[in-house]
Amino acid sequence: MNTARPWPTLVVASALTLVCAVAAGVSGSAAGTELTRGPSAAELQAAARREVAERWRTWPSGRIFPATLPYSAEQGGRERASRIGISPETACDAVDPKAVKALRQAGCKGLLRATYIDALRGVLVTVGVVALRDEPDAVRAKAAFSDSGKPVPGLYPLAFRGTVADRFTPDVRQAGSVRQAGPYLVLTTAGQVDGRPADAADEQRPSIFAFATEISERVLTDLSTPRMPDCAAEEWRC
Repeated sequence: MNTARPWPTLVVASALTLVCAVAAGVSGSAAGTELTRGPSAAELQAAARREVAERWRTWPSGRIFPATLPYSAEQGGRERASRIGISPETACDAVDPKAVKALRQAGCKGLLRATYIDALRGVLVTVGVVALRDEPDAVRAKAAFSDSGKPVPGLYPLAFRGTVADRFTPDVRQAGSVRQAGPYLVLTTAGQVDGRPADAADEQRPSIFAFATEISERVLTDLSTPRMPDCAAEEWRC
C-alpha cells in the first residue's frame, strides 16, 4: 500500500514560486554582470581595429595631411616639406588605369591626396592615402603599384592652379613609392617644380626625391597605429 501523501496545492505553488524566483535571480545576476563588466581584451582590440579603419573618413584632412612634414635633407640635417593643398575628391580613380582595376577589386573605400613641396622649393610630391576593406586586401592591392621607385603604374599628381604646383601633371612624374600598413596604402608621386617631363631630365638624381618616401611613411604611421580605446567616448564602438 502506498503511504506517500500528496503535496498540498499551496505548498507546491510556493515551491514553484521559490524555484522561479531563484532562477530569475540567477539569470538577472548574470545579465547584470554582462551589462556592467568592462570590455574584454578581444573587444578592445576589435574596437581599435575599427577605429583605425575609419580614420580616413573620421579624421580631419589636416590631421591626415599636416601643414608640414619633417624629413632628412639630402645635404644632411632636418627639413620640412610644406603642404600646398588637399584635394576634396575621394574617388579611387586618381591612379593609372591598371591600378584602378586592382583598387576596385580590393574594395577601395576612398583615395585622399595632398601635394607638398620640399624645403628648397624645387621638388613636388603628391601623397595619396588609399583606404581598403582590410589588411589582406591592402596587401593584394599593393602589388598593382611599382615598388622599384618608378612612378608608373602609380598615383596621379595633384596640381593646383595659380601655385607652384600648377604644372604638376602625369608627364612630369619622375619617382614614385608605395607603402602598406593595416587597411591602408600610402602612395607618392614626385616631380620637379619647373614642369620638365621625366624624359627631358639631363641627369637622373633619384636622391632628390627620397624625401617623398620619408614623408609618406610618417603619414602612414600616424594613420595606421592603433591607440587604446576610450569606450566612454562617442567615437569608439567597444
